[in-house]
Amino acid sequence: MKHWLSLLLVAVLVAAVVPVVGCSESETIKIGALFDVTGPNSPLGTPEKQVVEMMETQINHAGGINGVPIEVIVYDTEGKEDSCVSLATRLIEQDGVVAIIGPSSTGESLAVIDTVDKAQIPMVSCAADERITIPVGDSIWVFKTPQTTYMAVQEIYSYIQDQGITKIAIMTDTKGFGAGGKKDLEDEASNYGLTIVSNQSYDNEETTNWDPFISKIENSGAEAVVCWGTNPGPALIAKALDGTGIPFFGSHGIANTKFIEVAGDAAEGVIFPVGKMLVADQLPDSDPQKAVLLQLKSDYEALYGEGTCNTFAGHAYDALKMVQMAVEEVAPDKETLTEELKDRKAFAAKIRTEIENIEGFAGTGGVFNMSPDDHCGLSKGCMVVVKIVNGEWVWLQD
Repeated sequence: MKHWLSLLLVAVLVAAVVPVVGCSESETIKIGALFDVTGPNSPLGTPEKQVVEMMETQINHAGGINGVPIEVIVYDTEGKEDSCVSLATRLIEQDGVVAIIGPSSTGESLAVIDTVDKAQIPMVSCAADERITIPVGDSIWVFKTPQTTYMAVQEIYSYIQDQGITKIAIMTDTKGFGAGGKKDLEDEASNYGLTIVSNQSYDNEETTNWDPFISKIENSGAEAVVCWGTNPGPALIAKALDGTGIPFFGSHGIANTKFIEVAGDAAEGVIFPVGKMLVADQLPDSDPQKAVLLQLKSDYEALYGEGTCNTFAGHAYDALKMVQMAVEEVAPDKETLTEELKDRKAFAAKIRTEIENIEGFAGTGGVFNMSPDDHCGLSKGCMVVVKIVNGEWVWLQD
């Protein structure tokens, strides 16, 4: 069965190469994508790239958007902020995109805000930190799809408090996502009756000796460690901490199989907050996200393999879907869309407005309700707490 599904999807890919009948090259909706495919955040950027390529194929195979094909132009930022800025400029000035999805990381997203703001091109980031969209007044052109770091901190702190833990150590990456996590972890601790007895930061790309960090944690009297970062750092810290008897809690930055692969046996029992993608099949049928989560998982894994779909693929799915929805609102028919494409800047501005007006969109990250005051659009309840058991994610229901 899987063999035939794969053949069918390959056929769809081939068919999608053929342009939508009746459309000239100038009648292509160009959308930019900035993902870290080969750099330190490749476990995030690779599924993001793969899912938008899959969606591009699906949309064009179905006739494009109102008869006009989309072209998703994907660039690999390699996780470098300066490269990200240069590539964003290239997408805007040379490629002529009407919107950008990505980047993958907080640091890159923050770095590129000024570029898209000056160009007045809407960007839907796939990174978590709330600084990307708060306050909205800093850039009305930027949106994001992941749950915020603040939401994730509240979720994991609430769980830790319920376990009767009062003293914690925090380990945070020095880069954007970790730095944002550090601030929220510090600011929110007292609200949950927690005292931070050890507060250390590491470099996800350069730190190799974890012994001094673990020694300080053991000597601090910490009852648990909360680590904020993306792999490989958290996985290596979990391994180094293994055997101390101190439980390890992670962030939504470890929500992929890479953490389990790198941490090995130390991944067992790790608990962290995350969107619902990882436990889609465990959700009740009444959950408004369940259908879209299971459909994406089915489509994605038919192409890329069983167990490959994750939260990060979901972030890019939501981002491209929002742009698609906005384009459909701006131009409900082919004639209108063809006219809109004649003035890219005006079209981009209208797309921005329609993204801001999205309400009740059940995506993979939650049910989105955007507004002029909220460019993330998610609220409490969009995250769950999961535990790794025998290499699988298990939802720890309330």
